[in-house]
Amino acid sequence: MSFQEILQKSTKKLLITIALIVHIALAVVVNYSFPHYETALITGGEVKRVDKDGLINGENPADGPTRDVYFIYTQEINGTKVMTYRNEDTGFGFPFYFKFNSADLQAMAQSFAISQKKVQIKYYGWRITILDKFRNAVSVKELKNGETGSNPIMSYIFYALIFISFLFFVILIRKIFDKRIKL
Repeated sequence: MSFQEILQKSTKKLLITIALIVHIALAVVVNYSFPHYETALITGGEVKRVDKDGLINGENPADGPTRDVYFIYTQEINGTKVMTYRNEDTGFGFPFYFKFNSADLQAMAQSFAISQKKVQIKYYGWRITILDKFRNAVSVKELKNGETGSNPIMSYIFYALIFISFLFFVILIRKIFDKRIKL
């Protein structure tokens, strides 16, 4: 095997690896920013004052502009697992939900907490306990008896498109380098 062939094989593997990394990054962005749905019981909610460093308390005094952030507390329908959701306006920022109704959503969530009705929470983001990061609730909808929650169809479509795109790039890279090796 000549040096040129080894170089071409290494370049081909490198380009496929780069394509894989880019497509994994795209899938991560889709997973974070596209809506997910959770069926739960709302158990309560509250408002906390935060600044750029997080929650304001005795250990973390306010050292700049502050804002109020709503939190919604939930519990699984037939379980003990609990989840906390942040309920904050997205405004015109990323991800583009154009959410400006966090106070109204909080009032709706509080009414569901009192009535203990089964709800579907539409949210984006991840719950990362060690970093004190919460999913952001986008909407809350009451589920009637026998009604099931929604599925993130758009996420599934984008995952499929990302996978097809990755396969396309792998085939393209292999064709380009297989032609060069034959020459």
